[in-house]
Amino acid sequence: MSRKLLSLSAMATLMGGTALADVPSVAVDIAPIHSLVARVMGDVGTPDLIVQQGASPHQYSLRPSEAAALQEANLVFWMGADLSPWLEDAIATLSDDAVVTTLLEADATVLIESREGALFERHGHGDDDHEEHDEHADEHDHEVHDHEEHADEHADEHDHEEHDHEEHEHGAHDPHAWLSIENADAWLNLIAAQLSAADPDNAGSYFANAAAARAEMERLAAEINATLDPARGGSFIVFHDAYQYFEVDFDFPASGSISLSDASDPSPARIADIQGRIQAEGVDCVLAEPQFNPGIVEVVLDGTDANTGVIDPLGSELAPGPDLYPQLMRNMATTLLDCL
Repeated sequence: MSRKLLSLSAMATLMGGTALADVPSVAVDIAPIHSLVARVMGDVGTPDLIVQQGASPHQYSLRPSEAAALQEANLVFWMGADLSPWLEDAIATLSDDAVVTTLLEADATVLIESREGALFERHGHGDDDHEEHDEHADEHDHEVHDHEEHADEHADEHDHEEHDHEEHEHGAHDPHAWLSIENADAWLNLIAAQLSAADPDNAGSYFANAAAARAEMERLAAEINATLDPARGGSFIVFHDAYQYFEVDFDFPASGSISLSDASDPSPARIADIQGRIQAEGVDCVLAEPQFNPGIVEVVLDGTDANTGVIDPLGSELAPGPDLYPQLMRNMATTLLDCL
């Protein structure tokens, strides 16, 4: 009898080891996307995070452990070269056998065009943009036409800014698409499908987790709208132009951004434009970001009565994992409410 028990125990151990080995190795670029993947994987496995907390995804140097994670990955989820141009070659070289999902190129992703000027038109984030979101599933339009018009107008009005220098730093579309809950919701099913194709034995778990997470996203959107309601009508300036998707999702437009990109310092002309808007419109709030020089925000605030706060589109101070994404979005809404 004891020999039979030992044999059964050994067999169970081997079977358990086999099941564990079949779970795909997954590498993810940034913490918000890592959070969505971790939520879908649930108890089945844990994805590896490539860009560590507190670092900018636009410019980063891989650590050996992160390069190893890419090399061992069966699946890679990343935003795309518009966000992390340095990562494109790394994935091609290190993850050549992996199934790579580029979320900015996914059919389900709603994209918004990049803005160029320092100052934003408030009506550029209204009903037309929401119609764009509503119609995307049928039309796959990927264009927000109001932004195209305003980008052209601002390009003419602000020739003194160094647009030619800045244009190479980003693509035609704003790459911060994870700040739309609508996009996050769509990606959950895409993530589940890719995981299930690689690991059919756990497909039921992946899709069940995705379905539960999508229900959570619906509640999260309602919660954020309720949080923002008391501050609607307030005006705010962001540090760099990363928040369009949040603005459109919640009809909560920014007035401008100090910097076009977190990869470059703003020109004196751009800072002057922002200061002029703060003075002319009585802007209520100017937001810094944890990764970047607070001295620039202090320069912009000099001589104004605007409040300031720190907003974080990456959740740099949050623990990586399935809870990071919803907490990141809540924190952004709370920061806006407190500042306004």
